[in-house]
Amino acid sequence: MKRIPAVLTAVVAMAFVASVALAADATTPAASAPATAPAKATTSTTHHSSSSKAKTHKTDLNTASKEDLMKLPGVDDATADKIVAARPFKSHSELESKNIVTKEQYKKLSSMVTVAPPAKSAAK
Repeated sequence: MKRIPAVLTAVVAMAFVASVALAADATTPAASAPATAPAKATTSTTHHSSSSKAKTHKTDLNTASKEDLMKLPGVDDATADKIVAARPFKSHSELESKNIVTKEQYKKLSSMVTVAPPAKSAAK
């Protein structure tokens, strides 16, 4: 029975020391935020990074300029010319099926390119 107050005092003392240490390490904006804010920020940051990967800008094979195509990995001047000459594409997989790029190059490019549907004209 005599140990319970001693244990409680030790737990309270450790909690106080930990909160002082965390307050000293925290930056000014985080110190004014509630204690749960950093955990939420970490969670939302994680979601942000995964959703930003999904929303990365893809190069449209049918509309991109030669210079934009050359920014893609493994696409040089000659490959960019082949892509422009082979337009229009129905699918980005046509890069490989039309022998414009190799299988290895296609693996690198496939996640970075897209083929937008053709624009419908207003006048019919």
